[in-house]
Amino acid sequence: MPIIDAWIQHPTPGFVRHEMFASLRRWLGAGDEPPEIPLGFTLGALQAAGVDRALVTAWVGPQGALISNDEVASFVRAAPDVLVGVASVDLGHPMAAVRELRRAVRTLGLRALRMLPWLWNLPPNHRRYYPLYAECVELGIPFCLQVGHTGPLCPSEPGRPIPYLDEVALDFPELRIVAGHIGYPWTDEMIALATKYPNVHIDTSAYKPKRYPAALREYLAGHGRKKVLFGSNYPLLTPGDCLAQVDALGLDAEARRLFLGDNAARVFGLG
Repeated sequence: MPIIDAWIQHPTPGFVRHEMFASLRRWLGAGDEPPEIPLGFTLGALQAAGVDRALVTAWVGPQGALISNDEVASFVRAAPDVLVGVASVDLGHPMAAVRELRRAVRTLGLRALRMLPWLWNLPPNHRRYYPLYAECVELGIPFCLQVGHTGPLCPSEPGRPIPYLDEVALDFPELRIVAGHIGYPWTDEMIALATKYPNVHIDTSAYKPKRYPAALREYLAGHGRKKVLFGSNYPLLTPGDCLAQVDALGLDAEARRLFLGDNAARVFGLG
């Protein structure tokens, strides 16, 4: 059964040393200037967990790139059979962002766009996102984002699914949307959107299965089995630790196959 992890990061020094990730530095035993972490470290974690493919993401925020699109493209070139690149862009400059997204997809070969509303303190229905949604549709790629509260000490309101993501799904029915981090504490709102809109999906990154709310467990085992994607949010959680708890979800064979791989393959066009 192929396993696809819908959300990982390879921890570059610029990512790891950021003040938002002090807990990650402690986990790695690193100081303020952590050493370069080889890509093999990340690939080894995926292999050890039995993950076949992983969506590895860039990180761009108001302060610049923590993980650039070019870095992500270099990871994919090094392991093209395992890694699938996900772009990020500077929301503060919408036209430059559109041009960078085109370059990331057409030149670098990245396969999706991910933006973090909490990082910009702008909900996804803000006008600055809309040119990017239109470009994602034209490029035929999914738009990925974070929903729910934030771990870092930033406002959580931009991550509330209703009304913000609800309006985006209404305005862009052709846009494939993958909402990561399950939407807690508004998971019921996120389930409502994934049920309402054919183009809206949920990924479980940042949560181990034993922490999934009961409503999400019921949804992915039942009528939402085609709408939920497995994700770890490595390195903040390892895919191995997450996958070790999947049996506790009590999924039947079809639901397990869809959750662990088939849904992501369909949404991201991985064949």
